[in-house]
Amino acid sequence: MGLQKFGGCLSCLLIPLALWSIVINVLLYFPDGKTWYAFSNNLNYVWHFEGICFSGIMMLLLAALLIILDQEIFPRCCQSESCTKTYRSVISVVLSLLGIAFSGYSLIISALGLVQGPYCKTPAGWEYIFKDTAGSYLMDHTTWAECSEPAHVVEWNIILFSVLIVLCGLQMLICFLKVIAELKRILCGTYPVFIQPGLI
Repeated sequence: MGLQKFGGCLSCLLIPLALWSIVINVLLYFPDGKTWYAFSNNLNYVWHFEGICFSGIMMLLLAALLIILDQEIFPRCCQSESCTKTYRSVISVVLSLLGIAFSGYSLIISALGLVQGPYCKTPAGWEYIFKDTAGSYLMDHTTWAECSEPAHVVEWNIILFSVLIVLCGLQMLICFLKVIAELKRILCGTYPVFIQPGLI
């Protein structure tokens, strides 16, 4: 029962992380609170919807399914109680692996967006001024002033992408722990991995 409660708590933790991912991704469209920035076609990695779709909506759906699977009221899918629990755990493992893939994709895209830097107005015009710096601009604060518009867009970009990376990392960790918990339940639990012929 302790292992089941642990798995259920992990599933519930995914919900606030997914909601925050959606909020952070939406905020990336509105630096300095200006709505026109959201309609720009130059928000390369933001338009991948990594926080809204993959570590957001998809993760919410996965979390809901995992929570349902963790409930004792889950309907039996075969004659044996142990058989039903095994199927539930196998499905949970598959869903958790999908969660790792979704959050991993979001983490990679967010990291690429952070390295590329924001699209902003410079003395030479609107461009990705930090695109070819390989992320070195993150440690060189003096170069941030080269982006004059939107105001504080570099800080906005760095903070939000960094938060999104942390959220995705936590989602990956939770899904990984969920996989471990379910595998332990299958391999070391009280019900068998394989269905006995007499139980069918």
